[in-house]
Amino acid sequence: MNEVSRDVVLRRHMEGPIVSPIVHVCCRGLAPFIQLVGLYVFFHGHYSPGGGFQGGVLLAASIMLLRMTIGLSDSQRVMPTRLVIPLAAFGALIYAGTGFLALVWGGSFLDYAFLPIPGLEPAMLRNTGILVIEAGVTICIMSTLISIYDNLLGS
Repeated sequence: MNEVSRDVVLRRHMEGPIVSPIVHVCCRGLAPFIQLVGLYVFFHGHYSPGGGFQGGVLLAASIMLLRMTIGLSDSQRVMPTRLVIPLAAFGALIYAGTGFLALVWGGSFLDYAFLPIPGLEPAMLRNTGILVIEAGVTICIMSTLISIYDNLLGS
């Protein structure tokens, strides 16, 4: 992107949200579907590597779409700016906590076989451990990307 077009994009964004009712209706209708796909990717990502990161990116993209179209103040109802840093820390805590829980119970870091969940066979322990890890990654990535976007806006 050349210098002139980048300045035009930045100037347009600083003017405020888009005022077109067509864009508002389309983006408000599109955001829940993006979030649904993000949740789908998250919930099916623990069967193969990478679902938490991609799911978090999709969830963040839906929030950023709303921030760009309806404005920062109106999109605060969906995801308040004051919650993104605590949510990112909570996601990282879920990830690290799962790893340290396995360490405390005698295994290696993130060794799901040592998670203290009674009544589960090793395959289900692994499945549950990966799902918990992916939840932490999804929350952390989503919140971090929204925080970066909000900081770039200067809010």
